[in-house]
Amino acid sequence: MKTVYIYTDGACSGNPGPGGWGAILRYNGVEKELSGGDAHTTNNRMEMCAVLYALQALKEPCQVILTSDSKYVIDSITKGWVYGWQKKGWKKGDGKPALNVDLWEQILPLLKKHDVTFNWIKGHAGHPENERCDAMAVAQSQKYK
Repeated sequence: MKTVYIYTDGACSGNPGPGGWGAILRYNGVEKELSGGDAHTTNNRMEMCAVLYALQALKEPCQVILTSDSKYVIDSITKGWVYGWQKKGWKKGDGKPALNVDLWEQILPLLKKHDVTFNWIKGHAGHPENERCDAMAVAQSQKYK
C-alpha cells in the first residue's frame, strides 16, 4: 500500500462567509496541490472539504498520514464523535442535529477505503505545508469577495 502524506487547511472570511480550502498531497517526492472554495460557507466546512477532496483524489487505497490544524475534523474522527452522531441518526449528545452531515457522509466511506492516521498541528505556527495550504485557502476565499 502506498503511503501518501496529505496536508490540509480551510479558511473563511466571516463565519459564515466566503471561504476556501487547500490541500497538498505528497507521494514519493511528487506533490499535487488542490484548492477550491465557496461563496457562503463556514470554516469547519472548508476544513472538511480539504480533507474530502484530498482523499477523493487518491486513485487506490492508500496509507495516509493526514496533517491538519482542524480540531473539529480530527477530534470528531479520532474521538469517535462522528460515529456516535451517525449512529444516533445524525444527532449530537444533546439531541441537536449534527452539522455538516452531507460532508461527513462523503468522508466516512473514504476513511474505510484508506488507512488514515491523523496528526493535529497548531495553525499559523510556521509549519511550511500548513502555511501553504492556508495561503491557497485564503486565495480561494478572496475570489468570492
